[in-house]
Amino acid sequence: MESKLNRSVSSTIGWITTTRIEALSDGVFAIAMTLMIFNIKVPQIPSERVAAELTRRLLDLWPHFLVYLISFAMAGVYWVGHHNQYHHIRRTNRVLLWINIALLLCVTLIPFSTALLGSYPTHQGAVVLYATNLILVGLVLFIHWHYATSQHALVDPDLDPELIRLASRRILMGPALLALAIVFSFVSTQGSLVLCGVVPVLYILPGRIDRYWKPTSSE
Repeated sequence: MESKLNRSVSSTIGWITTTRIEALSDGVFAIAMTLMIFNIKVPQIPSERVAAELTRRLLDLWPHFLVYLISFAMAGVYWVGHHNQYHHIRRTNRVLLWINIALLLCVTLIPFSTALLGSYPTHQGAVVLYATNLILVGLVLFIHWHYATSQHALVDPDLDPELIRLASRRILMGPALLALAIVFSFVSTQGSLVLCGVVPVLYILPGRIDRYWKPTSSE
């Protein structure tokens, strides 16, 4: 254990550490996830008509709440993925820094695409833009992981190649299904939304990669 720790520490000498990139990323994710709820406005109803209209007006907001739940879950999925990557990434460089900036650019667009889809849930254009936004986040997250792990450049040299492959496939699962949702939107926007809602559920369910997070007997 000690020798492994020494290798990890020594391998970061001369490289940029990941502390600030993680702090910036956490902040951007937190702000983007918070902004999503601001898209749902409290109904403005004259006091004499509240009793008669409040329930109906709240029910009218269900598309906004549905898209908010999907978007919040997806942002959470991508944050977990980003967090897990930095469990293995020991150091960074200018290229990875800019890849991460591109990732955050896509993340900050989620509140807008969420608001658009919540306002026009049956419009194909809104569905396509929303799914495209989430696809871009997933693809850049994959590029981020691929660059860091290529030839073990920014991770420990003894990182299991099987873990790298499993993580890569798991990241690409979301963009693949979201691309299918775009195709399906030409047939049914409602069905496309259902498929978008399935994506975060599949990520939340346990997968083969989870075995790498189980503590070993030596820990």
